[in-house]
Amino acid sequence: MGCEESFVIAYLKKREELHVKKRNITAGSICLSCMLLLTGCGMVSGLEDIRGYVEEQIDGIGARQQDVCSEQVEVAHLSNGKYVYQTLPKETQYVYDEVYDAILHHKESVNVSTLELDVLDQAYQSVMADYGELFWVSGYTHTQYTLEDAVVGVEFAPMYTKTEEETKALWTDVNAKVEEILSGIEMTASDYEKARYVYDYLASNIDYEADSEENQNILSVFLNGATVCQGYACATQYLLGKLGIESAIVSGTADGGQHAWNLVRLDGDYYYIDTTWGNASYGWDGDETAEKAHAVNYSYFAVTTEELLRTHTPDDAIRLPECTATADNYFVRENLYFDTWDEDAVGMVFSDAYEQGKEDVSIKFGSEELYNQAFDWFITEQHILDYCKELTSIYYLEDAEKEVLTVRFA
Repeated sequence: MGCEESFVIAYLKKREELHVKKRNITAGSICLSCMLLLTGCGMVSGLEDIRGYVEEQIDGIGARQQDVCSEQVEVAHLSNGKYVYQTLPKETQYVYDEVYDAILHHKESVNVSTLELDVLDQAYQSVMADYGELFWVSGYTHTQYTLEDAVVGVEFAPMYTKTEEETKALWTDVNAKVEEILSGIEMTASDYEKARYVYDYLASNIDYEADSEENQNILSVFLNGATVCQGYACATQYLLGKLGIESAIVSGTADGGQHAWNLVRLDGDYYYIDTTWGNASYGWDGDETAEKAHAVNYSYFAVTTEELLRTHTPDDAIRLPECTATADNYFVRENLYFDTWDEDAVGMVFSDAYEQGKEDVSIKFGSEELYNQAFDWFITEQHILDYCKELTSIYYLEDAEKEVLTVRFA
């Protein structure tokens, strides 16, 4: 048996022993030792020398990994309440912990405990879905280490957009803004109240601007006041997390374009929330010369999977539940949902909103047939004037796909 072959057997045996003893020790660390022995400039003579070298490297790696393992225990503990983390297999959770720890501590690179690139990518995508606040990273690169055509190690290197010093300074400004925003809601509020507060604040105060700076992260929201869907979704996830609500960022498409929104757990049930589409600047139908009015669109607050899939298509980056609950849907919770025809009950909703001086009111119907009946009765035939006596003109928004009729009082 040749020296090189003996080394490979010794290396693989020790690698397997180490894997059993300490699963957080990465193959990549050992792989480097192997490559150095086989391709280094010096001559290594004798099987005992090779074995001794491998033993020395393993002992050194084990000692260095003690601190890393302690950090990962803390990271795993923090991630236990994260939705996506809980859906992953154990082996992917290990890689998730390594990826999150590297990003959190601004590490240049780490060897991860997988040889599969799809596992690494799933771990990275899962971290980014669970942690919307990671504004200083925008992707990653990887390095594969091979031995005779076999992959024996993988290195993960985050791509940072900010230095560690810049990140710390920006966090100070972000935290101040977040504290200001959350001062308007009590921690004792219900899940519904917390989620609606976040939805209302972001939809009402943060502009949608396609060319806004830092629009793929929370800096665009908390420091610049303008963002796109990714920024809305990241900010929603982060604010809800600060309020103790489990949520995740979901990526996919909507109306044919790339989009991002949130999966949220309210009162024990899962719902979808699209804060981007909650920010609505409408050219209200009924008066083509009217100025565009800014309002909150509740058609995308706490909706079911069936409702979401009418307009959105999630990708397969994370495993998603079937959302069927309706109790915390905005229209259900606010008694603005009608699944039978009752013109007086609907008319009184318009009347109460008008008398209270509200700018607008939205009503959801249980079917397309009911929606069309309401539109014809109250808008086309103008029976809304029977309930809002002094009203002279209105603007309205049609959303037949969601069966939601919104009226804005002039």
